[in-house]
Amino acid sequence: MSGWESYYKNEGDEEEEEEEGLEAGGEYTYSGRDSLIFLVDASKAMFKLEDEDELTPFDMSIQCIQSVYTSKIISSDRDLLAVVFYGTEKDKNSVNFKNIYVLQELDNPGAKRVLELAQFKGQQGKKHFQDLIGYGCDYSLSEVLWVCANLFSDVQVKMSHKRIMLFTNEDDPHGNDSAKASRARTKAGDLRDTGIFLDLMHLKKPGGFDISLFYRDIISTAEDEDLSIHFKESSNLEDLLRTVRAKETRKRALSRLKFKLNKDIAFTVGVYNMVQKAIKPHSIRLYRETNEPVKTKTRTFNVNTGSLLLPSDTKRSQIYGNRQIVLEKEETEQLKRFDEPGLVLIGFKPLMMLKKHHYLRPSLFVYPEESLVSGSSTLFNALLIKCLEKEVMAVCRYTPRQNIPPYFVALIPQEEELNDQKIQVTPPGFHLVFLPYADDKRKVPFTEKVMANPEQVDKMKAIVQKLRFKYRSDSFENPVLQQHFRNLEALALDLTEPEQAVDLTLPKVEAMDRRLGSLVDEFKELVYPPDYNPEGKVLKRKQDESSGSKRPKMELSKEELKAHVNKGTLGKLTVPMLKEACRVYGLKGGMRKQELLDALTKHFQD
Repeated sequence: MSGWESYYKNEGDEEEEEEEGLEAGGEYTYSGRDSLIFLVDASKAMFKLEDEDELTPFDMSIQCIQSVYTSKIISSDRDLLAVVFYGTEKDKNSVNFKNIYVLQELDNPGAKRVLELAQFKGQQGKKHFQDLIGYGCDYSLSEVLWVCANLFSDVQVKMSHKRIMLFTNEDDPHGNDSAKASRARTKAGDLRDTGIFLDLMHLKKPGGFDISLFYRDIISTAEDEDLSIHFKESSNLEDLLRTVRAKETRKRALSRLKFKLNKDIAFTVGVYNMVQKAIKPHSIRLYRETNEPVKTKTRTFNVNTGSLLLPSDTKRSQIYGNRQIVLEKEETEQLKRFDEPGLVLIGFKPLMMLKKHHYLRPSLFVYPEESLVSGSSTLFNALLIKCLEKEVMAVCRYTPRQNIPPYFVALIPQEEELNDQKIQVTPPGFHLVFLPYADDKRKVPFTEKVMANPEQVDKMKAIVQKLRFKYRSDSFENPVLQQHFRNLEALALDLTEPEQAVDLTLPKVEAMDRRLGSLVDEFKELVYPPDYNPEGKVLKRKQDESSGSKRPKMELSKEELKAHVNKGTLGKLTVPMLKEACRVYGLKGGMRKQELLDALTKHFQD
């Protein structure tokens, strides 16, 4: 039976769904799971309060970790998370190191884990922590990193990215012990060599947190990342959450492709997804008796004998021109392959040629990938500088991967921007904008334009000016999604009732009325007739009795239809015209356009 199992995995269906998802801007998938260890300093300094109204550094860390847990449950519940305390009185770890307590090993985020973390929040949480674990002061950071490395190695599943986030307000943990500091630096270097990234989430400390004393040599930074971004310490929960959210997800490329400028010159680039539509997770079917997930499998049977068919026993066909075209599986796969994956330069056009109505889906971001072809960054930067200077876009043919048809795209140059602290705000690169093909464009009949007089235009300008506000897309959350996830969270965490999501997309009517004052009424008087009532009922126009029974006019003669059949251009006629032609000649063509075409073609060829 194992042989049959390997044949029927719905491979074709999954491939088609994945392809449709990409074309529709659907969810992108990656191999392997992200893994993240929250490493929290639990020494006495983390529990000290500077101000009674503020949270302790430890409490800030716990609330931040809990927030990441709840967001991971929603966005990526397959990721692996763990929580480790160091500088504790008691110890609990696989290698029996002192002052290190593994609260949660690497596993999927869940409601029980969130509730366990919630026990350490606030004053009650501080007391609970002291009773259960206790805070100490002596520890070795090299041993702490050793325990974290063991947690990663104990995981049996494939991991795509391994990261440690260290929460502390102590900038020189081994200031009096150079041997411990040296061992910690060595161990941090070993972690980097094995692909484990260490990020520092440093918290506010009296007198300021000096990263140069110790952690400059410990933390992991990307090659193109400025170390100055690590200098700013988090003084409140909002700052800490912002820093953690920026670091928790690896900036992974959707694909790494060749960018061909001509036959002889090519370099490699990484393509990144900037915007991903958030959707409700798909519901999972469960077996009624045990609540265990069920799997769906597809089998193909012979209609006549009822025997089970292998994939090699089946072919695919399509009706074209009243003829059945039969294709082997290899032929259908070959039809999908237009070109090898990559970007091919077609030419350059002025930026002003790109119109707003060309928008198809969110753009991707293209950045050089030096790891595959040396010198890619140099060539990429030269192209970017010239495009910025000449204010042009590069028009390319883009094939994301095999079995996906090529896209027509424009590469829009973007210049690097730095803020006052010389920290990068906008990276240099190209926005990959998907362009419509000629087949995608439609000609829409527009109604006659009625020109407004200058007085009406001036009044509307005043209204627009009053209602202007600073727009930021990340200020608006999807209210339906937010409420859905809050309901799930309430059920999972046994809350009495879900927190109500605020619908930020609703207009603030009262504030708008206060701003506008009498402008709206004045505009109405200028535009609408005196007896106009916007709340009044609109009288429906009586339909002509004969209008419902009208048929499309038969505008084509017999000779014209024959000419269309001979030239193969019959498909250009509309469905109503084809139906009327079939009715005139007494043909039964069915409802579909192909059936109508086949009926008419057969009639005139006979």
